[in-house]
Amino acid sequence: MLEGVLMRGKKAYAMAIRRPDGVIEMREKQIPPISEWMKFFRLPLVRGFVALCSSMALGFSAISQSAEIAMEGIEYDSTPNSFDIFLNNRFGDKLNDIIMTVAMVFAVIIAIVLFMILPAVLVAFLPIATAFSGAVEGVLRLLIFLLYVFFLSRSKDIQRVFQYHGAEHKVINCHEKNLPLTTTNVAACDRLHRRCGTSFMLVVMTITMILFMIIRIDGMMLRVASRVLLLPIIAGISYEISVKWAATHDNLLVKAIIAPGMLMQRLTTKEPDESQIEVAVMALTRAVEQDNVY
Repeated sequence: MLEGVLMRGKKAYAMAIRRPDGVIEMREKQIPPISEWMKFFRLPLVRGFVALCSSMALGFSAISQSAEIAMEGIEYDSTPNSFDIFLNNRFGDKLNDIIMTVAMVFAVIIAIVLFMILPAVLVAFLPIATAFSGAVEGVLRLLIFLLYVFFLSRSKDIQRVFQYHGAEHKVINCHEKNLPLTTTNVAACDRLHRRCGTSFMLVVMTITMILFMIIRIDGMMLRVASRVLLLPIIAGISYEISVKWAATHDNLLVKAIIAPGMLMQRLTTKEPDESQIEVAVMALTRAVEQDNVY
């Protein structure tokens, strides 16, 4: 989050955000798992795609809240123009929710175009044999993702977000070692974590490459459509491997699977300072408390 950390438990989430005045603001909410709505959502493969959609929705909502808190009291030109007035008159209190929904849909579309459709289109213009097109497309997809993360990590504005990401991992590692959540204990823990979303994304890239090496589709439009339509299956398989299996086993195969993701986390996490660790500790502590309440 912007100047903060969100921790999600089984029944509730807690978010701790550092306000401009230095005070940590807490927000928490009960979130019954979607898997409890119907048995179908608990089926292997299905539960992975459901969990991904749920996490994305919660993430966008939390980012909006964190931005609101982190920028509270900061002065900027808030004089509404005619378009702002029109939107406020038309949608009223629902405007922020509508903006967030549009932003989320737009972000998903950009991600699909950048990481799924673009590599498939690029392969069509390369002079390679059909038998190798799936592998080449997978390599291109991975390169695009790596370049995206690399240039993102160069941004100064993102550095603090990555520090909070590191604080999140350190606190979770400390908690899973059953150590008291003190600043000293947390700071000594590793900032890398095997269940990180970065590792999950690399598993997605690998599964996508393997799947489309097996499934060969001729024709540009059909190839592009298949990349979009098979996303739920790819997400489901990746979830079963990276979350349900790799996270609960420890052997050479698992270490080989998660190694690229752990390496990538050296870009997407940074060493946090004490104030950032304090925020992460409060988020996790409150999340555990809320789980016990509900």
